[in-house]
Amino acid sequence: MKRSFSAIALLLGICLVFFYFGSAQGFRGGGGRGASATPTSSALKPEGAAVWQYLKTTDYTKKFKMWPGKSSFYQGKEPHGALLTTYVNIPALMAIAGKKGSFPEGSMIVKENYSSEKQLKSITVMYKVYGYNPEAGDWFWAQYAPGGKVEAEGKVDTCIKCHAENKNNDYIFTAPLK
Repeated sequence: MKRSFSAIALLLGICLVFFYFGSAQGFRGGGGRGASATPTSSALKPEGAAVWQYLKTTDYTKKFKMWPGKSSFYQGKEPHGALLTTYVNIPALMAIAGKKGSFPEGSMIVKENYSSEKQLKSITVMYKVYGYNPEAGDWFWAQYAPGGKVEAEGKVDTCIKCHAENKNNDYIFTAPLK
């Protein structure tokens, strides 16, 4: 009886984990290219409008997690803003928690950029797409106005030049990845 209960509990636990990761993020794990993860609706195109639509329909503020160790409105730096709130999807969260040193394909980082008065000024996104831009860590960059209007997207020179200072941390300033 004990064995049957343990087996059922284990199976239920595994199912819940797969259900949570699948429905909460809209991502599925995949083989190939390491710890790959890609959106389930074929592949999310590295295009500003497509990424914004994904974030909106996913409701990233509820489905993504805040960057570990960061809270809402932590101290920021220009050009992002005086205060920041940073969200990450499950593939990114797992890389951060596992001290992987880099993010897998499908990772998404969403940074809300606020004024010192806590007024949302813009939303910036880094989305890891295998083969998109190997010279800059395969990151797709986007900046949106608070309502979702694309202000910059793609291989954004200013983003790449600044973040290249942290090339050894997969172009990330928020925290060490190792």
